[in-house]
Order: sequence, then C-alpha cells, then structure tokens
Amino acid sequence: MGLLPDEAKVLPPPGIINRNSVWLGFTGWATAMLHNSLNRRPAIKAGVHRQALFITIGWFLGYHLTKIENYKYAKLDREMNEYIQLHPVEFQETEKKTFAEIVEPFHAIR
Repeated sequence: MGLLPDEAKVLPPPGIINRNSVWLGFTGWATAMLHNSLNRRPAIKAGVHRQALFITIGWFLGYHLTKIENYKYAKLDREMNEYIQLHPVEFQETEKKTFAEIVEPFHAIR
C-alpha cells in the first residue's frame, strides 16, 4: 500500500519535470556542494558521483511528494463536489448582474 491508498492509482501520474522535483533536486545538489565546502574540497569538481546521487534522491522524493499532493487535492475536490451535490439549496445560482448595475454612476467633480 505505501503512502498512498489504492484509489490513488486512478490518478494520472505527474510529469517527470515538476516544481517539487526540480526544487528538491536542486536542494540535493546544494547539499553536496555544502558538504564539499565543509570538508575543504573543490566545490564542483569533487564528489561528482555524490552530487549525482543527491540530485537523484531529491528528484525521486519530489516526484513522490507531487503524487501525494495530487491525491490529497483530488480527494478534497471529490469531497467538495459531493457536498455540493448533496446540498443544492446552499449553492443556488445567483442572478447575473452587469458591471454597470454594480457600480454607481460616475460624475466628475471639477
């Protein structure tokens, strides 16, 4: 089962490139750079394998966080739509007004 229930499998998968993956991948890379600088190594040249590993881990975590986020928002939307369907009296259509009916007439004062 994991972190998501089986009903989350119905949702389409998020894109490989999404904001969470990009930010957490960048954070992983920055962590590798910080580790290099704390150990007085050349920041970009040393530990390239570690940099790639940290970027991959951040990207993986970001992808799965996006899946969890999409599931939670879909669940909230489903519950909200179900509530609206069960209580139509509370969500009646209001009559449409034009902008001119809402705003008072403008009279320039000179």
